[in-house]
Amino acid sequence: MSEKIILVWFRNDLRVHDNEILLEATRKADKILPVYCFDPHYFTKTKSGYKTGNIRARFLLQSVANLREKLQALGGDLLIVYGNPAEQIPQLAEQYQVSEVYHHREVAFEETNISEEIEAALWKMKLNLKHFIGHTLYHKEDLPFPIKDIPDSFNTFKKKVERDSSVRPCLTIPKHIATPVIADAGELPTLEQLGLTEPVPDPRASFKFEGGETTGLQQLENYFAVNAIAAGGKANRNAASSKLSAWLALGCVSPRQVYWEIINHGQSAHNHPLMLELLWRDYFRFMFKKYSRRFFEAEGFKTEAPELATNQEELFEQWKTGNTGLPFIDASMHELNATGFISNVSRQAVSAYLVKTLKVNWTWGARWFEEKLIDYSPASNWGNWAYIAGVGNDPRENRYFSPKNLADLDPKGEYAKLWLTEENVA
Repeated sequence: MSEKIILVWFRNDLRVHDNEILLEATRKADKILPVYCFDPHYFTKTKSGYKTGNIRARFLLQSVANLREKLQALGGDLLIVYGNPAEQIPQLAEQYQVSEVYHHREVAFEETNISEEIEAALWKMKLNLKHFIGHTLYHKEDLPFPIKDIPDSFNTFKKKVERDSSVRPCLTIPKHIATPVIADAGELPTLEQLGLTEPVPDPRASFKFEGGETTGLQQLENYFAVNAIAAGGKANRNAASSKLSAWLALGCVSPRQVYWEIINHGQSAHNHPLMLELLWRDYFRFMFKKYSRRFFEAEGFKTEAPELATNQEELFEQWKTGNTGLPFIDASMHELNATGFISNVSRQAVSAYLVKTLKVNWTWGARWFEEKLIDYSPASNWGNWAYIAGVGNDPRENRYFSPKNLADLDPKGEYAKLWLTEENVA
């Protein structure tokens, strides 16, 4: 009898802990074929720059490299290919005589379209593409309502989920991984091969991001250690930013792992600052499942798009380059462009300013964030922008940052001074 081989297609789940497709495949198959495919579509040029900027691309490369190391430590390997997944995955399935393909289901239309193309190609080969749900804190099947009935109000969603749902335990790491003989596992591409340049380190950055499960779990541990010290060992409602979003976006760290770390540190998840971030993340993913493409349309859930300025191209250029004349806005954009990361307060402020004050098409801002943010995730990014633009899930449409209260965000001007002083750049 021939051995059963399952192809495990990694996408935004670059970890070995709490990874259902990996663990399930090792239990169901004699051997597994772990695969990561670099899709050239995500590295194409756009009108304003690139679909994926070099800072985020570098973080991705580091994360894939670390995944390969983790798999090798378990006795396996990661097969790396470059090309259209709809062509590469079926070809590999045929080459290695695969019995089935596993992957985690995505929610944004580009990603789901790719899955559908692969599923159709595999179907012709009489092979199954098995979908798993592994990107959210709460499993879809454990929600107190079906996806089609998810409340359009976040607060209603939050109250019902916290009251009626529970978080599943984390899954264990496979003890051993056996792979078929892989003649050529492929090389990790360079940024240059992806059509990008190496990012220039900025000495003003207060935090250094390095991709991978190893550093993600270390950052999770550091977060609790630092904030426990600051709060005298107790839960700290004013805890410093976890900076975990980049690792969560690529699935180097699972949301459930974060939740159970809160519990393991003897803290209440209900009142913990990280829980609000995880719940918003869940909410946007579920809303994408419910509404799909509407999050990418200028009018969103409304009948018409927000009002636009006649010179919006000029205004957008000033905004994205940090030349609006407003210190906090400009400093935030300089930091974003230099490091790929800004605080949530900065994100809310620059987004609201672009849409509400400058009256520029909000989808332009969302695409700029898509290129620049190291922690870009389709649902969170586009969901947040639609929320700010008043065409998403926010019932309080007129609540946004205005120029008169921007000064309150940087009362001493220290942040603006740091990021608007060019001689600080190496």
